[in-house]
Amino acid sequence: MKTKKHALITATLLALTGATLWAASAQPAGIGRHEALRHDLDAPGREVVQVRVDFAPGAAFGMHTHPGIEVAYVLDGTLEYTFEDKPPVTLTAGQSLFIPAGMPHAAHNPAQTSAAELATYLVEQGKPIVALRQQSH
Repeated sequence: MKTKKHALITATLLALTGATLWAASAQPAGIGRHEALRHDLDAPGREVVQVRVDFAPGAAFGMHTHPGIEVAYVLDGTLEYTFEDKPPVTLTAGQSLFIPAGMPHAAHNPAQTSAAELATYLVEQGKPIVALRQQSH
């Protein structure tokens, strides 16, 4: 009985450590994320998630996708959004951007002051909100 209990505790600790390490490695330096809201939508298997994303001066969040649409609203500062197949878009406080589901994009604070956005995601439940893209060489 003790062996099973120890194995369960060890497995739990390893899983938590792995999740913590993944979150730390997935979080670029100079980027802070705070989930403000998560709520089911009327459509089965869909949810809305709101996240405040803070960018230190010069910080960037590399190319990534989401399992649904994103509406980015710049709260403070200036943010530049880049896409694989279209020109970059620069937004300042009070401006918004619609990003279709699955569209690869990146965000960068080009200024020497902090910036922040409120990201609203309408996504599939049970999937990670952010999927980092591998850079091709």
